[in-house]
Amino acid sequence: MTAFTTRPEILGTFGVVTSTHWIASAVGMSILEKGGNAFDAAVATGFVLQIVEPHLCGPGGDMPAVIYSKKKDKVEVICAQGPAPAGATIEHYTAEGLSLIPGDGLLATVIPGSFDGWMLMLRDYGSMSVRDVLEPAIYYAEHGHPMLPRVSATIKGLAAFFEKEWPTSYETWLPDGSAPEAHANFRNPVLAETWKRVIAEAEGKSGREAQVEAARDAFYRGFVAEKIDDYLKTAEVMDASGNRHKGVLTAADMANWSATIEEPLTYDYHGWTIAKIGPWGQGPVFLQTLSILKGFDLAAMNPAGADFVHTVVEAMKLAFADREVYYGDPDFSEVPIAHLLSETYAAERRKLVGADASFDLRPGIVPGFEAQHDLTMKMLGADSKTGAVYEPTMAHLSEKRGDTVHIDVIDRDGNMVSVTPSGGWLQSSPTVPGLGFCLNSRAQMFWLKSGLPTSLAPGKRPRTTLTPSLGLYEGRPTLAFGTPGGDQQEQWQLSFFLRYAHHKLNLQAAIDQPLFHTSHFPGSFYPRTREPGSLMAEANFGPEVLDALRRKGHKLTVADVWTIGRLTAARRDADGLLRAAATPRLMQAYAIGR
Repeated sequence: MTAFTTRPEILGTFGVVTSTHWIASAVGMSILEKGGNAFDAAVATGFVLQIVEPHLCGPGGDMPAVIYSKKKDKVEVICAQGPAPAGATIEHYTAEGLSLIPGDGLLATVIPGSFDGWMLMLRDYGSMSVRDVLEPAIYYAEHGHPMLPRVSATIKGLAAFFEKEWPTSYETWLPDGSAPEAHANFRNPVLAETWKRVIAEAEGKSGREAQVEAARDAFYRGFVAEKIDDYLKTAEVMDASGNRHKGVLTAADMANWSATIEEPLTYDYHGWTIAKIGPWGQGPVFLQTLSILKGFDLAAMNPAGADFVHTVVEAMKLAFADREVYYGDPDFSEVPIAHLLSETYAAERRKLVGADASFDLRPGIVPGFEAQHDLTMKMLGADSKTGAVYEPTMAHLSEKRGDTVHIDVIDRDGNMVSVTPSGGWLQSSPTVPGLGFCLNSRAQMFWLKSGLPTSLAPGKRPRTTLTPSLGLYEGRPTLAFGTPGGDQQEQWQLSFFLRYAHHKLNLQAAIDQPLFHTSHFPGSFYPRTREPGSLMAEANFGPEVLDALRRKGHKLTVADVWTIGRLTAARRDADGLLRAAATPRLMQAYAIGR
């Protein structure tokens, strides 16, 4: 008898779409039904998520994707992580009285990346027009969508702050002077008009690709950039530092940047090859953890047992410690990624996984990088304080829930998309007048100390937490998966993948398994705190497992059942059968297919 799952694993042969909101998944499926491919569907889904989950992503945010194109027969990365503006220097920020970059406001803004990333995907891999992929988002912005309870709560918590400090956000999110109630039909007509104008400018050109280029120009070198530039010239707003600051982003910054296509970073594990983004994000953490876990018999462990959780968490602590010392934009710093993923290095790190929970931050020492190791550890000792980890929302003012969205799409031809859009949250930056959306706060991931891979510098990409995944099985592109969750993204994805790879669970059963994560290492978000030895685990594990974890020394926090993680996943079998699944947690992610 098949074990019970919260939802069926979706099966079909035509196409599957799974995302963190049911409306967005339905839109993606509608694009496939109209003859679009996986890339067209992902773009339309992404723009709708900006409307229905505005507290988790927006047009001013960022977007990395790991994709497989059947036509190219190649796995690639789309990097739509905008870099720091020309005026974003350590000297300027410290002159503003800052030792850490705030988690909100205008100084935390880097160049908006997501729009260019979506357009690059549409131009080079898609088949539809700018109008085709933007019209569903325009519909929901213009005609309304059901306000998620969490968005309503966030707006209510920020209402007084918006009214006093960010009046443009007050106008957008409290249009009649009161916060929208949960499930109320909410509209963003200004954003709808923005996208209509982008379409109009695109359609002033002939040919699909020329129209996509015109849309990119409208955003980065046209009216959108102009409105952002006009606003930032005079705006000076309150942020988490407790003071008002002006931003440094300009229209010139936007005009001179575009998204890029890169090779993925990969690692082979028990017949699988996992493809991730490079060390300008935290993607290699997943791969490093796999390299350490290769020496353990995870298949023999209960996937919901204490030994499994302990082993995985202790390996993750080591990989995340290396993230702090070595990861950064490889265009600016040498990252010893080959050494970090080598078996020789993994064998040494593996010895550190003991019977008891570690409370120490233990990055490895890579030959030639000793000074960088020592500088980072000294800086973290001074600047990364113990305490509750701040998520990328304004937790000091409002409800703190999540930070990102995720989309997986596979079409009948075998094209695959795994993409994790984020940034431009309604609670992280004031709405730009005349556009209906706000900017991002990704610059908070830089340090205001020189000499580090993650030191603030103009043109440098912040070390993003966004980390989509694509898995090849025996060389065949097979699995797209991911989750929102800041520093927890790699952790929740890893437990899902290990259970799927080792324990022969179907996608839904693997997603339904109880989840866990640690905040042992410094957080990527302001104020960059850590909780040594911490472990958060869902109550679904049961008292026996939780007690066993306490006996191993973990500083355990028990979360309510079904409250951790927002995983989605899609798969293509060798015979063309498609599968998809989505988490029941938060009761909004949904997988669709036929």
